[in-house]
Amino acid sequence: MLNLIIVITIQFSGCQAKIKQEAQNSESRPNIILIMSDDMGFSDIGCYGGEIQTPNLDNLAQNGIRFTQFYNGARCCPTRATLLTGLYPHQAGMGWMTGIEAENPAYQGDLNSNCVTLAEVAKTAGYSTFMTGKWHVSKNCNEDGPKHNWPLQRGFDRFYGTINGAGNFYDPATLCRDNTLINPFIDEEYPSEDYYYTDAISDEAARFIKERDKESPFFLYMPYTAAHWPMHAKPEDIKKYDGVYDAGWEEIRKNRIVKMKELGLISSDTELSPLDTYPWTEAKNKDVQAERMEIYAAMIDVMDQGIGRVIETLKGEGIYENTLILFLQDNGGCAEEIGTKGETGSWATTAEELVPLKIDEIEYDVIPRVTREGKAILKGEGVAGGPDTTYVAYGQPWANVSNTPFKEYKHWIHEGGISTPLIAHYPNLIKEANSLNSFPSHIIDIMPTLTELMGANYPEEKDGNKIHPMEGISLVPLFKGEEISRDGAICWEHEMNRAVRLGDWKLVSKGELLDGPYARWTNSKLGEWELYNIAEDRSELNDLADTHPEKLKELATIWDEYAERINVFPNPWTESKKEN
Repeated sequence: MLNLIIVITIQFSGCQAKIKQEAQNSESRPNIILIMSDDMGFSDIGCYGGEIQTPNLDNLAQNGIRFTQFYNGARCCPTRATLLTGLYPHQAGMGWMTGIEAENPAYQGDLNSNCVTLAEVAKTAGYSTFMTGKWHVSKNCNEDGPKHNWPLQRGFDRFYGTINGAGNFYDPATLCRDNTLINPFIDEEYPSEDYYYTDAISDEAARFIKERDKESPFFLYMPYTAAHWPMHAKPEDIKKYDGVYDAGWEEIRKNRIVKMKELGLISSDTELSPLDTYPWTEAKNKDVQAERMEIYAAMIDVMDQGIGRVIETLKGEGIYENTLILFLQDNGGCAEEIGTKGETGSWATTAEELVPLKIDEIEYDVIPRVTREGKAILKGEGVAGGPDTTYVAYGQPWANVSNTPFKEYKHWIHEGGISTPLIAHYPNLIKEANSLNSFPSHIIDIMPTLTELMGANYPEEKDGNKIHPMEGISLVPLFKGEEISRDGAICWEHEMNRAVRLGDWKLVSKGELLDGPYARWTNSKLGEWELYNIAEDRSELNDLADTHPEKLKELATIWDEYAERINVFPNPWTESKKEN
């Protein structure tokens, strides 16, 4: 049976109908594997310039296409909402994050009823649908709460993963199988004496493929939590990177940009953005700082190993050559200093917080204070990470490395916050192996791509609710070596960080900060526009706002129209709602 895996779409109804008809008339359709990692920068994996060992992803790139100007949504929840629905996040109800209470339904923190997911669309074409990994698009994470926006209720046949957005890799918060919350110690279907969440995501994905209905194509969504904080990895994987980062962040950034230019990912005249932290010579606890990056690298390494096991499963099932595999990331490197500062000590502040969990108890805390065995979990400037008794991030300096050569991070809409690798591997369609494509593309393009290749029906209405039309375009011609164009701009908004990309031009604004300990990420007001020619200045170092006022006005008008259309305003960023 011919199997396939995907990408792309065409918004013009006549052409889309013709393609759908051809797909439906074919003897078989592609399998689809959509892999996404968490909180990683543009240059982390080997085939995009990094020193981290990712041989399986590198091999997919060498035999497929690497996109050099593909964009995500700058943050986990908005990116996932867009990737799953093909809409801008506000249209799907995820203008910010889960759990927020706002008057504007664009910020309801839950997938709304005016969108459909990739899994729901795939079901219209007879696909089996599986998911392993991080969901993070449902307001409710509790076993006894409403589950209408959990994976099985949004089109997936089988699910293994976490409902919320982060947690201990050795005992994940809100770990779930299908519709039931579990923990690794009571899960008879995946018994493991050495449990590690990244491995479980990979192993369960391979299992779902083996146990699938062989008569139907399948869609598999694999959103890993790696390499989101906390920095957790096994000793044998960390050891592989012993000493690799002892030279410090400046040296690694310089090495990466050289490799990126050699690979052709950026132009030879691309400049490295200024160092956005203190120099390595002034760093305290250099051994701890270096080890944090070693652990981060190990987390990515383990993910790549798991992807390799999934690939071996495809080969063992005889469907590797006819499967499209896509790999991307949900946002840029994360500058959040979670647990990295201050004196070394416990996250717990009271004795009550050190009460261990029972063996059958569900872990709900994203940042737990105690392990299930009753050991205190540590943080502080002396803690590097690694075992389950630690909980820290890798910090802003290393995030600056991850986003080489760009500036800014997760949350923001400058290139460092939204630039992601996209690897597309599908030998039956992609004939120009190890190729690069610089067409500016966005996660809104994934839904139309998959819908086209599956021969699926994207509905105008579902359960009596009007469904927003897809926002993106098909990338399929690019797989064939053909050219495409986009009729219109790509737009962003997240926490009053905003941008417009039209052709080579990008208008971008960093939200101004308000007061409060977490204000850097949750309380913003509109800032001044900056204008860049991305073709000449991908690192966004030469602001042309003053010299090209007409272009600024043109793009600002586009953004204003976008903001009105998708209900950016009223937004929830007010003093009364800020987090303290």
